[in-house]
Amino acid sequence: MAEKVVRVDTIYTPYQSIHDVSIIIHRGVIAEVRDAGGMPSDVDLRGLSIAPGYIDTHIHGCCGFDVTRSASVKELNEISVNLARFGVTSFVPTLVSARHENILRVLGLIISGRRELRGAKAVGIGLEGPYINPERRGAQNPEVIRVPNLDELKQYLALAGDMPLLVHVAPELKGAMELIQYAVSQGVVVSVGHTNADYETTTRAVALGASRATHLFDAMKGIHHRDPGTVMALMDNENVYLELIVDLIHLRPEAVLFAVRYAGSHRIVLVTDAIAAAGLGDGEYELGGLRVTVANGRATLPDGTLAGSTLTLDRAVRNMISLGIKPTTAISMATAVPALSLGLREVGCLRPGCAADFVALDDKYRVVRSFINGENVYSAT
Repeated sequence: MAEKVVRVDTIYTPYQSIHDVSIIIHRGVIAEVRDAGGMPSDVDLRGLSIAPGYIDTHIHGCCGFDVTRSASVKELNEISVNLARFGVTSFVPTLVSARHENILRVLGLIISGRRELRGAKAVGIGLEGPYINPERRGAQNPEVIRVPNLDELKQYLALAGDMPLLVHVAPELKGAMELIQYAVSQGVVVSVGHTNADYETTTRAVALGASRATHLFDAMKGIHHRDPGTVMALMDNENVYLELIVDLIHLRPEAVLFAVRYAGSHRIVLVTDAIAAAGLGDGEYELGGLRVTVANGRATLPDGTLAGSTLTLDRAVRNMISLGIKPTTAISMATAVPALSLGLREVGCLRPGCAADFVALDDKYRVVRSFINGENVYSAT
């Protein structure tokens, strides 16, 4: 017997749109997607479209709360619950560079508290640092940036257990290639970022298993016709997924569309790189011990360096659509593609066997309701 039947006009699977559909949910999992016919429904979402719940795989905080500084599961839960407002049903809480002891502390907090989260599910843990190039540190504290340390990584892995790790690394650093090779052998997803690596060094890192680009174009060596650099090496390799921060502050529209055309939409992962200021107004905030000012939605350090973003993932999807990307394609970049980039098979999709995590959207792709495991966790009204 079905636990719940959801009636909807249009669903994005996300790769195609299907009309006049009933979704049958059993124990929090999609059991069947079928023509609605005359089937009675428990939840009537006619007048709206639904898409898989959005997945933010690179996010530092939200709504006044910061992952790296989290002191309790309650604070992590505030991030989780607030993310559902923006259609996010799965996320990868991401730390910036920090001291080894602090990373261990926050890892332990996430691992111990992940089942207590009442909103978006924590489906991995991200470490954007400390193994990055200080020359490309962006808004990260230089005092805690360091060369790759295999012993540290092994401790992070031991603590994480079965929780997926996403580790961002500058491959030109001493010991980076050894760390990348070992990390990949242990199932870690390695992202190339905050780096001055040339084309050849980046290509070698990819050959060792690095499979993501950390906010492509930002904080990495760009393209030059005699020195193609990090960006071209990452775009050239079909096995690399490419993060894009589409707040239209970090990247010009032309750069966004160039990446989509060159690499293909199947490799584009929309991320927010959001800090605690996301979902709030302008003001003074903190990121990794550094003071951040947000003015007109733009987050910067005192010297003007961009400091993460105040972007939300629903807005990133709408921005892509405004640039002429088809809705099915834009939605896939926030759902199926990020899931695949982390090897997650049960989220980012609307088909039998997938978690019943989905978002209801109005005709302007604004979030109206969010569902996790078939339960309504957010309603706009």
